[in-house]
Amino acid sequence: MAEKILIIDDDLDTLRLVGLMLQKQGYEIVAANNGEQGLQKVEEEDPDLILLDVMMPDMDGYEVARRLRQNHQTARIPILMFTAKSQLDDKVTGFEAGVDDYITKPTHPTELHAHVKALLARSVKAEVAVAPAKKKSLLVGIVSVRGGLGVSTVALNLGSYLQTETEDDVVVAEMQPGLGTIGRDLGFEEFDEFASLLKSAPEDITTDDVEAALNKHKSGLRLLLASEQPSDTPLIGALPQYKAILRQLIGIPDFLILDLGASLSRMSQALLPECDHIIVVIEGVTNTIAHSKLLLKDLLELGIDKKNFTIVMNNRVRSEQLLSLSQVEKGLEAHIGATFTPSPELHAQAIRLNTVGILVQPESIVKQQYKKLAEIIGNLKVEEE
Repeated sequence: MAEKILIIDDDLDTLRLVGLMLQKQGYEIVAANNGEQGLQKVEEEDPDLILLDVMMPDMDGYEVARRLRQNHQTARIPILMFTAKSQLDDKVTGFEAGVDDYITKPTHPTELHAHVKALLARSVKAEVAVAPAKKKSLLVGIVSVRGGLGVSTVALNLGSYLQTETEDDVVVAEMQPGLGTIGRDLGFEEFDEFASLLKSAPEDITTDDVEAALNKHKSGLRLLLASEQPSDTPLIGALPQYKAILRQLIGIPDFLILDLGASLSRMSQALLPECDHIIVVIEGVTNTIAHSKLLLKDLLELGIDKKNFTIVMNNRVRSEQLLSLSQVEKGLEAHIGATFTPSPELHAQAIRLNTVGILVQPESIVKQQYKKLAEIIGNLKVEEE
């Protein structure tokens, strides 16, 4: 099968001429005449190589390259930057954006073919060198409509159950810098590694860096912990860094659980569509149900399939205001996948012992309830395999 090359250039003459040059060499050619269309074509066509112009009106080639490198599905596609700009600074900018090679206009067909052939050969060797392929974690995002509903509690207990009851590796990642609670609850004294990663240049973040940032709890569960320093809160806007971290993190454990906190920040909106499954945490209170219904609507508008949701009702305190399961399902117009009964004493004891609730009382009803949720997630992993 012919290798496929995507040419992204707003100059139609260049698209036609270069396309013909490469077709004569036996390559399959796909074309896009602007950056946005190019990114779309990459997803649709899965090219073996991208020939990318710099000077385009809507989005320049540097930004296209950066976006390709930030997406784990396109990060390894070789990019040959094809441009009239030949200054050293321009080339440096291209390489920093993730470009693999650089060729200036105009170019001779023989020179162009030599660059293309070398890049494709290098790409094949790289794939062989990293075989077997990097595994992909089952990615689970957990979110609620507002704070205080127990997203971190659900993430931590679900992760702990999967880690202790299976032979799988599990990482729980607390994704809101400046708002971290898990680190102190589990007895860690220093946990600023995640914040440091978010302050790094995206292209500098490696798998080793992310591995080094993980904290290991005495139970064996590994965690990427959000800092509790209030001044770190603006880091939640560092979307390129988040995507770079996720790209490295997603190949480390069998299960990767993201504690995304409350509401839909720009970070959550960027990461939720990447998740294999989403858990929405609610409580059985009338106003929360009405508000959570709006959250579910927003998730659907993000393009997330309804079948990829599991709604869990986490009743944190005993109260006469709590609605029954049937009342909640009627108000929400959705099925509840799991319910957690109020157990404030259990979770308070866990914090005192710097551990996880289900580990404090292994025979508790709470652990059995998490078993049900873990089975839902575990079945997804089996289906994926």
